[in-house]
Amino acid sequence: MTQSKWYLHPIFILIASILALGTSLFLYIYWYMEVNSALSAMLLRFNLDRRQVLESRTWIVILVLSLLVGIILIGIFIIFVYQQKIYQLYRLQQNFINNFTHELKTPVTSLKLYLDTALKYHLYSDDQIKYIRFMTQDVIRLSNTVNRILNIAKIESRSYGGEFLTLDIVAEIKRFLHNHADMFRKDEIYIHCPSGVSYYYRLNPSLFEMLMMNLLTNAIKYNTSETPEVNITIEHRDKKLYIRIADNGIGLEQSEIRKIFRKFYQVGNSEDMSAKGSGLGLYLVDTIVKIHRGKIVARSAGLRKGSEFVLSLPYKTLK
Repeated sequence: MTQSKWYLHPIFILIASILALGTSLFLYIYWYMEVNSALSAMLLRFNLDRRQVLESRTWIVILVLSLLVGIILIGIFIIFVYQQKIYQLYRLQQNFINNFTHELKTPVTSLKLYLDTALKYHLYSDDQIKYIRFMTQDVIRLSNTVNRILNIAKIESRSYGGEFLTLDIVAEIKRFLHNHADMFRKDEIYIHCPSGVSYYYRLNPSLFEMLMMNLLTNAIKYNTSETPEVNITIEHRDKKLYIRIADNGIGLEQSEIRKIFRKFYQVGNSEDMSAKGSGLGLYLVDTIVKIHRGKIVARSAGLRKGSEFVLSLPYKTLK
């Protein structure tokens, strides 16, 4: 790839444009003042009142010019910021395409390898079962990747189906873990509800399951511990219902915390680069939380110190 010429860089063009505009304003005012001085001398020569002809008009012209230049500068700055955001989005999209291609190619290549092995060699029943399990995992991974893209498109277009039901959040989380026990069989996931009471909230079951799936798979995926551990705590405080999902994973740097919910954004210094995803999981989580009128924030003490995602929902207890 050829390197862009320095004089075509947007920042250089912005600075050059501002300097050119400022210089033009200065020269125009300087020229105007020179002409004004010449007219003043002429008026003085013919004994005319200078205040009636030039004084008020001079300041009006300078004021109008300054306002126009200010508006132009603001316009240039807005265009520059907008262009930079478009360029950043383009880079994120390119990273997404590269990683999404990898997410699709890896399971497909793996499936082909297992199928070729099964065709080429006579496998005993134990080996067949082992390879079938491997292929099933790859199919699930491929399906999850495709579904993630489809779900993003549906949610953003407001065409995602499903109704909202008043459900017990603690029971829904337990149901989710029970239905996906095989996926998390090697992990330690604990549910804590200090009050011991049920918290009912209007949920879209499909979206809530999608939210939990993304948060828990991230907690397991970005984890280098021998036994990944996740603690889910549900508590009510200050008219808010909090769902805290804390893990013992690789953690986050402070500079990354506010960026991870952006569309296509991927943490650049993940310790396990092979675990990089599409950059849509946490964006999808944030979107689902907003649909449920809530907010989500991420916390971490730093790399290798785990992460915590705190989901807050407006909640009032019935009296």
